[in-house]
Amino acid sequence: MKRKLIALANDRTAALNAAEAAYKAGNQAEYNSQMEKVANLDKEIETVKNFLQAQERQILESTPSAAETRDMAEERGNLLMQHKDVRLPENEVLRCLRNSVTITGALVQPTGAGSEIQGGNAPISSILDMVRVEDYTGLSGWEEAYLITESGAEVNDPVAKSGQARGNTASPTFGVAQIVPMEVSVTDFVDKSISDLSPARYYEKVLSLALRALRREAVKIIVNGAVDGTKTIYGIKTAKNKAGAAITKAGTYTAIDENTLDELYFAYGSDSELAGGAVLQLTKADLKAIGRLRGTNEKRRLFTITPGGNGNTGVIADGGVQLPYVLVPGLSAGDLIYGAPMNYILGLFGDYSIRVDESVKSIERMHTILGDVKLGGNVVEHEGFVYYSKTGA
Repeated sequence: MKRKLIALANDRTAALNAAEAAYKAGNQAEYNSQMEKVANLDKEIETVKNFLQAQERQILESTPSAAETRDMAEERGNLLMQHKDVRLPENEVLRCLRNSVTITGALVQPTGAGSEIQGGNAPISSILDMVRVEDYTGLSGWEEAYLITESGAEVNDPVAKSGQARGNTASPTFGVAQIVPMEVSVTDFVDKSISDLSPARYYEKVLSLALRALRREAVKIIVNGAVDGTKTIYGIKTAKNKAGAAITKAGTYTAIDENTLDELYFAYGSDSELAGGAVLQLTKADLKAIGRLRGTNEKRRLFTITPGGNGNTGVIADGGVQLPYVLVPGLSAGDLIYGAPMNYILGLFGDYSIRVDESVKSIERMHTILGDVKLGGNVVEHEGFVYYSKTGA
């Protein structure tokens, strides 16, 4: 089924390219034919993906026995202690990217010396748990078509137009968001005393730090993207389609004031809706600036901020409007993003290789945890986000 999905994805890409060429050439009939083929392939791809996702859920939800867990941890821990690579299969990486809880407790009790190594408990931004994460293992890339403008219509007098050809109405226009894999290298450090742990506990700690490092880097990518040579992972701020046009709606503001949230709220969505499912992404400093705003009565706050249970999400009450928010440290000061997180896709293109190096930070008596994985990303909805940057920020 995975091979079938890859073949269908390649057919879909070919059809999209043919539709784009036909549209540029003014061949409406061929354009419509190719877009119909894309629509049919989308349905077939969705069927295969649903099957694979059901299989994936079964794998993710299955709980290995205590003996299997112990054996796996011991085996992987011994490999890491020998400075060999441990490759996490995509289902384990997906569990990490889709769920902030990666290690819930000790895999096995330590033997002999070795206490718990503390640190690294600050929460990672919850934006990673809000966006779409897709498994594209085996693919060289993914292209997602999205609607830019809808088809038009015309109104005619049925008597006057009787027997006559009707005028050509405006055809819908589409964009194509590309998701191209790039190698993402993540790094973290731990005190050398970790070597005193049993292999299983050693693996537990290394795994926890490696996955947290991956999640931290993924958060930065989601908002800012990454560029290396001709390849790009698009973030919400930098999102472009295949033709080079911006996907995210952009704007500027001079200072956070009583109207800033209104501007974002009403700029998002079409002229006929107040789009739902949107979340405000901002830094802690900018949230503080919003909380400090006062009205004519200088003691009364304009906005009520109610933090959530995990500390990096919550709700801003602006009169009758409730704006959910999420703190994103990867944003620059003054950056405000508003939109539905599911409009962004983070793609995983393979497993996650982890290894431990003792030489990089040897003088500080630290072990270096190195990880490599292939990720891609892009916004897949026209103006799926509104991004406001502060003038001079």
